[in-house]
Amino acid sequence: MPDPIRSQNPASLAADALRISGDLVRKEVSLAKAELRQNLSRAGAGVGMVLAAAVLGIVTLNVLTVALVAALAETALGPVWSAVIVGIVLAILAYALLRKGLADLKPENLMPTRTVENVQRDASAVKEAYHDA
Repeated sequence: MPDPIRSQNPASLAADALRISGDLVRKEVSLAKAELRQNLSRAGAGVGMVLAAAVLGIVTLNVLTVALVAALAETALGPVWSAVIVGIVLAILAYALLRKGLADLKPENLMPTRTVENVQRDASAVKEAYHDA
């Protein structure tokens, strides 16, 4: 029985190889799209849970703040001064967090300086190798 692969000419073998490769690439792209959709769906659910946790965290902080004011109100400070003290402490904490956050968001702190240095070093090395050749 003759071998079907040997009976084909090189051009048809190349055409078959290209067709099979194209089919494989299309299937891989389709699989990647499906996986990406699934991962994005999972990420959306994760974002929803993070937002729910943030809302619960804010409510928790409010409850604990009220409890602290109530506890301090039971001392000789009274309710008004207790609320003022807790408010001032929270304002100082918020200010410190704001300053740190703004400092971290400055453009010079966001630049990928190590990557830029590595790319410049690589470009110099390639340029030197090119000039030496």
